[in-house]
Amino acid sequence: MKFLRKFKTRTHLFTFLAVALIILLFVFFRFLPLRLPKNKLYEQNEYRKYNYPYLNKSLPVEERADDLLGRMTTSEKIGQLALVEKNSLPDPLDVVRYGIGSVMSGFGAKPEPNTPQEWLDMVNKFNKITDQSRLGIPIMYGVDTNHGHTNVPGATVFPHFIGLGATHDADLLYRIGQATAQEMRATNIFWSYSPCLDVTTDNRWGRMYESFGSNPKVVSELGTAYLKGLQSSTEGGISIMATAKHYIGSGEMEWGSSTNKNFFMDQGVTKIDEKTLREKHLPPFKSAVDNGVMSVMAGLNTWQGKTMAENEYLLTEVLKDELGFQGFVVSDWYGVYENSNNRYKSLVNAINSGVDVVMLPFDYKTFTYYMNKAIRNGDISENRLNDAVRRVLLSKFKMGLFDNTPPENPDLSVLGSENNRKIAREAVRKSLVLLKNDFNVLPLSKQLNEIVVAGKSADNLGRQFGGWTVEWQGIDGNWVSGTTILSGINAAVSNQTKVTFNEAGDFPTGTKADIGIAVVGEKPYAEGWGDSEHPELSEEDLLTIQKTKAASNKLVVIIVSGRPLDIKKYQQDWDAVVAAWLPGSEGQGVADVLFGDYPFNGKLPVQWELE
Repeated sequence: MKFLRKFKTRTHLFTFLAVALIILLFVFFRFLPLRLPKNKLYEQNEYRKYNYPYLNKSLPVEERADDLLGRMTTSEKIGQLALVEKNSLPDPLDVVRYGIGSVMSGFGAKPEPNTPQEWLDMVNKFNKITDQSRLGIPIMYGVDTNHGHTNVPGATVFPHFIGLGATHDADLLYRIGQATAQEMRATNIFWSYSPCLDVTTDNRWGRMYESFGSNPKVVSELGTAYLKGLQSSTEGGISIMATAKHYIGSGEMEWGSSTNKNFFMDQGVTKIDEKTLREKHLPPFKSAVDNGVMSVMAGLNTWQGKTMAENEYLLTEVLKDELGFQGFVVSDWYGVYENSNNRYKSLVNAINSGVDVVMLPFDYKTFTYYMNKAIRNGDISENRLNDAVRRVLLSKFKMGLFDNTPPENPDLSVLGSENNRKIAREAVRKSLVLLKNDFNVLPLSKQLNEIVVAGKSADNLGRQFGGWTVEWQGIDGNWVSGTTILSGINAAVSNQTKVTFNEAGDFPTGTKADIGIAVVGEKPYAEGWGDSEHPELSEEDLLTIQKTKAASNKLVVIIVSGRPLDIKKYQQDWDAVVAAWLPGSEGQGVADVLFGDYPFNGKLPVQWELE
C-alpha cells in the first residue's frame, strides 16, 4: 500500500509535468511569430545572382508580377499584405525578417528632429533595408497628404479640400496634385493616402473639411483631377500612388452611431439605401477607378450591418468586379478588427471580403501568425492570397519601384518652393466665398486711413492649417513657415494706412477705424475629436467681434473653419462675411481678394445657412 501511494504520487507528478510541458509548448508555438528564416536575411540576394524575368523592364508588368509571385514563399506573400506603422518597428530589419510590404507614418508619426532631411534619411533607411531581402521587393512608404506633404515642416500647405471644393477649378486641383507629388518625392515617399472622395452634407462630422463637398459631380471632377496630378508625375521613373478614400458612404454616417466610444459620428453607421449609396456616393469612386487610381481605402463606417472591411458585396462585387478596379484595397486604421471581438475571425473575414493590404498598424507579428494559420487551415485560400499579393506587386511595378532606385539625395528645396506656394496662394484666392456684403463694403481700398484687426485666427498659422498638419489633430499657434492673414493685410495696404492689431479686440477707448476686420473660427482638429453637435463660434470669438465692431465704422468678419458655422443669430450686425475655410500657409491669398486684386469667385461646396 505504501508503494502504491508512492507510485500514484509519482504518476501524478509526471502527469502534471507532462501537461505543463504541453501547455508551455502550445503557448510558445501559438504566439511564436512565423517569419522568414534568419539565415535568409543576409543571404546573397537571389535576384542579383540570376536574371529573373520579373527584373526585365521590357516585359509587361503583368508577366513580371506573375513571375515574381511564383518565386515567393507563403511568408513572403503574407508580408506584402502588411502595412506597418514605423513606430511599431523597434528593429527596422524586421521589414526584411517579416517580408513587410509597406510602412507608414500615421497620426503624426515622424522622425526626431522633425526636419526634411530627417524624413529623407528615415525613408532611405527603409529603402536600403529592403534591398537585403531575398527577392529585393521594395517597400511602399505612405503618408496622409490631405492638403499637401504636410507631415514635413516647410512643405507647402494647400487649403483643405473643402476650400478647394469652393474653387470648382479642376485644372487647379491637377496642379496641386502635381506639386504635392513633387514635394513627396523629395523625401522619397511614393504613396499618398488621398484624395478623400467622401460626399458629405453634415457639418457635425469632424472630417467635413477633407471632402470637396456635397455635390457628387463636383467631388468626382475635382477628386479625379487631383489624383491624376498625383499619379502623373514620374520624375526619376517613379510615380506617386494615389488612394481614393473612404470607400464608401462615410460622408453620411448618423450622429451618435459611432462604434468608437470617444467619437460621436466618425466610425459610425451609414443608414441609407443602396440606391442612395450608388447615386450619391459611388460616382467619385467610379471616376477614380476609370482614371487609373491604384489603391482604394475601405472606410471605417458600417452599412447594412457590415463594416466596410468585411463587406464582400461592396469591395469585391461592386468595386472590383462591377467597376473593374485593378489596384488593391487597403483597410483603414485597425479597420479589419472592427468586425468582431475575435481578431483572427475578423482578419479572415476582411481578406476574404476583398481587403488586400491591412493597415495593422502595430501588430505585424500577430498578423503574420494569424495569416499563416489561416492559410494552413484553409480559412483563406491560396487563390485569394495570390490575388491580393499580385495586386500589390502590380502597383509596385507600375510605380517603377523595381526599376528605379530612389535618389540618395533628392532636391529638398522643392519643399515649400516659390512656384508651389504661388499655386497655394492662387488656391486660397479662388476658395474664398463671400457670404455677405452689405453696402458693397468689399473689396476694401488700400488707401484707408486706419484698419483694426482682431481675432485668434488673424495671426495664427496653426488655425489656418487645421488638422493633419505635422500632428494628427494639428497644432495651434505659429510654429512653421507661412504667411498669416494679418501679415497679408499688412503687406497689401499702402504705407499711409495704419493697421492696429489686438487679438482680443481691446483697442484704445475712442478708436473708430475706417474698417474693422475680425478673423475668427475653429481651433485645429481632425477625425473623431472634431465631431461637434453644434459647430459655432465661441463666446470669446463673438466678444472679439463685438469689440471690433465698436472700434470701427464698418465690420468685416472672416471665418477660418473646416465647415459652416452657425452664425444666423449674429450676422445681421456684421457688414460683410467671408468664408476663408482652412487656407493653409498662404494667408496673403486672403488679402489679395479683400483688397480687390482678385474677385470673389468661390462657390459654397456645402450648404451654409445665414438666416
